[in-house]
Amino acid sequence: MKMANVVTVEKKYLTVVKEEGIAEIHLHINKSNSYDLEFYKEFNAAIDDIRFDPDIKVVIIMSDVPKFFSAGADINFLRSADPRFKTQFCLFCNETLDKIARSPQVYIACLEGHTVGGGLEMALACDLRFMGDEAGKIGLPEVTLGVLAGTGGTQRLARLVGYSRALDMNITGETITPQEALDIGLVNRVFPQAETRERTREYARKLVNSATYAISNIKLSIMNGKEMPLNVAIRYEGELQNLLFRSEDAKEGLSAFLEKRQPNWEGV
Repeated sequence: MKMANVVTVEKKYLTVVKEEGIAEIHLHINKSNSYDLEFYKEFNAAIDDIRFDPDIKVVIIMSDVPKFFSAGADINFLRSADPRFKTQFCLFCNETLDKIARSPQVYIACLEGHTVGGGLEMALACDLRFMGDEAGKIGLPEVTLGVLAGTGGTQRLARLVGYSRALDMNITGETITPQEALDIGLVNRVFPQAETRERTREYARKLVNSATYAISNIKLSIMNGKEMPLNVAIRYEGELQNLLFRSEDAKEGLSAFLEKRQPNWEGV
């Protein structure tokens, strides 16, 4: 039996594991995964590496710390920094998270613990969010510190759950349960707590074994198109469809359908 090729790169604050088209980014910063600039430098480098890896089709971000996905930026780190530095730090975080949104790979946030502040903003940059039913609370409490959620929290949340819900969560700072997050569309799926990681991996494997070239273009069509006027977005969608029509996977998909067999996807 042929063994899968597993590549593991361990850094101070995170570990990247690549196997059979899937990259997992494991966070292990501290007991609450509260981060500073040094973590984000590692995180940014990991995302850059994954973006240029043609074998990786799906990325899962998860925590190896019990009870927390991430509590966001370290408060002591922020308190000790001057305003100009903090502004540049937020800009760097936003640039890093935007790479996730613009990458051709599908990113999934696997939320097995509390996901608040910048931790939620990290999850919001992902394409999908799966959460355990006993993971804890999720929300944006930055207002309780006299600031706003400055790495996409006011913007991505509003686009995801609507203006009123996003405003309510941001101005009260209240956190909600996994089921409440599912009900408003903040997370896509809620799994039994003990099954969350494996169910997320199963979803990722299903994507990797399907039409990955089409999936990548579907992501880009939706992600980029939502920022365009509808008539422009429709044209953009058409250009991506033209690319897919010329792909080997499209030829294989049509042939397999007509021949009543499972397609052999190549990802091109």
